[in-house]
Amino acid sequence: MESGGKTTLARRYHLSSAPQDAPAFAHAVRAHWGVENRLHWVLDVVFHDDLARLRTGHGPENMAVVKHMALNLLNGAAKTDSLETRRKRAGWDDDHPHAVITQAA
Repeated sequence: MESGGKTTLARRYHLSSAPQDAPAFAHAVRAHWGVENRLHWVLDVVFHDDLARLRTGHGPENMAVVKHMALNLLNGAAKTDSLETRRKRAGWDDDHPHAVITQAA
């Protein structure tokens, strides 16, 4: 890593039962974080997750479960529109959420 013109070394330890060499393991770790980062970006952009005011008790965990379920259902719906448009349509039209849920079932 380059930091202010100096080369630095960062070391991280991971446990795994998979017999992999260093390049293959590094690729697997980066792929995992790519999925995580895309998920959090979608939750922030589509569901405005950073603006959520739930901070105490079980509220944050409960809403995370609800948002993940909604995201999975919307991802399974017909992809003719953007994810944000599909989310809005589900809120505007009383019949649309039923169609999304039954299509995913």
